Amino acid sequence: MKLSVIILNYNVRYFLEQCILSVQRSIKNIDAEIIVIDNNSPDDSCEMMRRVFPEITCIENKENVGFATANNQAVAIAKGAYVCILNPDTAVTETCFKEVLAYAEQHPNMGALGTFLMDGTGDYLPESKRNLPTPGVALKKMMGKGHKKNGYYASHISEKGEGEVAVLVGAFMLLKRDVYNTVGGFDEDYFMYGEDIDFSYRIEKAGFKNRYLGSTAALHYKGESTVRDKTYLKRFYGAMHIFYEKQLSLTSWQKILVKMGVFAARAAHPLLGASAKRQRTHIEQSIVFTNDFSLLKKLSAIYNDELSSSAIAVLEDTILHNTEIIFDADYISYQRIFTFMQQMSNKGNRFKIKPPGCNFLLGSDQSDSKGSVVKF
Repeated sequence: MKLSVIILNYNVRYFLEQCILSVQRSIKNIDAEIIVIDNNSPDDSCEMMRRVFPEITCIENKENVGFATANNQAVAIAKGAYVCILNPDTAVTETCFKEVLAYAEQHPNMGALGTFLMDGTGDYLPESKRNLPTPGVALKKMMGKGHKKNGYYASHISEKGEGEVAVLVGAFMLLKRDVYNTVGGFDEDYFMYGEDIDFSYRIEKAGFKNRYLGSTAALHYKGESTVRDKTYLKRFYGAMHIFYEKQLSLTSWQKILVKMGVFAARAAHPLLGASAKRQRTHIEQSIVFTNDFSLLKKLSAIYNDELSSSAIAVLEDTILHNTEIIFDADYISYQRIFTFMQQMSNKGNRFKIKPPGCNFLLGSDQSDSKGSVVKF
């Protein structure tokens, strides 16, 4: 088997369904499998899996064992020569896995591979490619200089470019299963956050090269897996402390300074800063791009008839502003949806997607806050 796609789920039932549907499209002509592992979700994720995707292996944990342990569980039963660690709050294009596998085959010494990740507003997520967060680099980020040269983010590669990069994000990581096993998988001392940094670092220490491929895009509703609250801060900065203690050769004085710095950063972190960066704009119109009249009728009831429909040709020639744009993924490919979202980001637009064959819409207006599910 060529590929095993590993999706770790916790309490995001509707986003998980879209993720699987998009992956199924992308692996259509690839010898591949999907493995879902659920960390004791309190919603009906597992019931949905049994009902909608009975053919897919779903491991149902009886407790939340965290990111590292759960992914290691799934990879242990994977059959693919390659594995892709994928968040449930993502969606991929129809050609994603064909493209990343072809790229991987061209780079035999490759460690992990990441792609261009965008949020629900169409904005690029800079954590798609990062430098090693040494204490100095982390300090730059806390001072708002993460995008500078040699900063937290790997700015030496353009967003749409490709090349070697030190650290990738765990929302999308493709690598050979042999490489995964060679480095021992994810370090289970981490519960959530920091595992991807540690994993990327150990891959490179083992002699492989992590790479970034910006020509392939994926959607990541980041707020579904990264809610900025006190628990997040405790886990994130705790993970960074574990990484510094285990992986970097620091003197005793440096360890003391790092511990003080991590504590200070956690105490001073602006919890709402990231979510406040995008101001909500007034929506002047709502348009659904579909050729399904029954869908238009159902959505019109929700939008009180303040909804119009249009053909995809309109998007080819027009840049919309201050518009709620609904994409029907039964009518438009994810590839084109992502392209349109990028073209029309930062223009006051909001985006929602109806996954193929589904009776709900998904969207997110903020990178670091919960998205929305509209059922009809």
